Amino acid sequence: MKIKSEIQTLCQNRSRRQDFNPIRLLTAETLTRQLDAFHRGELWPAALLWDAIERRDDLLKGVAAKRKKAVARLPWTILTTDDSAEARQQQEALRFFYNNLRCTGAIDRNERGSFALLVKQMMDAVGKKYAVHEIVYQIHGNCFTDGCARALISAEFRFVPLWYFENYTGLLRFLPGDMAREGISLEEGAWLVTVGDGLMEACSIAYLFKHLPLRDWLIYCDRNGMPGVKGVTDAVPGTPQWEMAKQAVEAFGAEFNALMSTGSDLQAIDLTSRGVLPYPALVDRMDRAMAALWCGSDLSTMSRGNGVGASMQAGGQNLLEQDDAAIISEVLNEQVDRYVLNYLFGDAPVKAYLSLQSTQSDNFLWDLELYERLAKLGVQIPANDLCEHFGVRIFTKS
Repeated sequence: MKIKSEIQTLCQNRSRRQDFNPIRLLTAETLTRQLDAFHRGELWPAALLWDAIERRDDLLKGVAAKRKKAVARLPWTILTTDDSAEARQQQEALRFFYNNLRCTGAIDRNERGSFALLVKQMMDAVGKKYAVHEIVYQIHGNCFTDGCARALISAEFRFVPLWYFENYTGLLRFLPGDMAREGISLEEGAWLVTVGDGLMEACSIAYLFKHLPLRDWLIYCDRNGMPGVKGVTDAVPGTPQWEMAKQAVEAFGAEFNALMSTGSDLQAIDLTSRGVLPYPALVDRMDRAMAALWCGSDLSTMSRGNGVGASMQAGGQNLLEQDDAAIISEVLNEQVDRYVLNYLFGDAPVKAYLSLQSTQSDNFLWDLELYERLAKLGVQIPANDLCEHFGVRIFTKS
């Protein structure tokens, strides 16, 4: 169990990769190289790119934050497998741990919070495939539970950006320097590694196909937003009459203008395209694709002209929230709860665990009615199963 850490110092002393702008020269070729490198285990080029895209794209900035915050706001509880004294002792130890944990960033120490921030940072794995925290434990004084004096511990979770790791061996390893290719193995129990869907791989492709036509669209608007003007005069070039005609054409305010001899006429030169421009439809298609990935709407919803499909999209969001809550709970149970309880209680069986409760169950009332009917029929349902299903915490009188 790690009590002290030097990883934060290594991260703060190494910032050259953070100065790299992965978007500036983004092309289909460079994106392909970065995605291929990510799957080979070289994570930092794609990780930096995905982080920049998520921060700068107007749509992703909103939908990604919404997905992360929805889970971070969920209530949590400590459940037990039975009602024994050992289970209650473990429950109190975990409750103290999660109520007193602190969370921050290894790079940006201004970001500080507690359990909600931890969950939000863990949800970064939904986009970038992995989210990594260093765990620095803090030992507190003894407390008395059921007449037994026991130590209590809490921890500080430090979120380390993904570009500080490599994955050549199939296990994440910390890179101690910019030039390092092979990293340092992560001590089990001292690190929290969350694995998610990695939506930013698909979103980075959509981002490229969105911003290339968006750039061309802006160029088109800049060039063709105002028609050009052609002036025709019979004045001899260089004469006062010619200069007056030239000033009149320039004063019209057009970016494209010309003055020609012979005759006296002013004509508009229309450089705009005939028909519907292809840029808006492609930009909109990529926006809806990224929203579908993060928010759970499907292609049938995306194809509708009014972009509604609220009921189906809401159902998809409920499923995503429930799945996110289950994954966060499982990761903490496996990589945190087990080590905390093992440190405090030795090799005793684990009888308490954290549960993040989703509030978006579509069948909540139906399940409640089913349990009530089963109880009337004499079916005995374990209280712990009910507590876990409905997110209810029962206090036992001492």
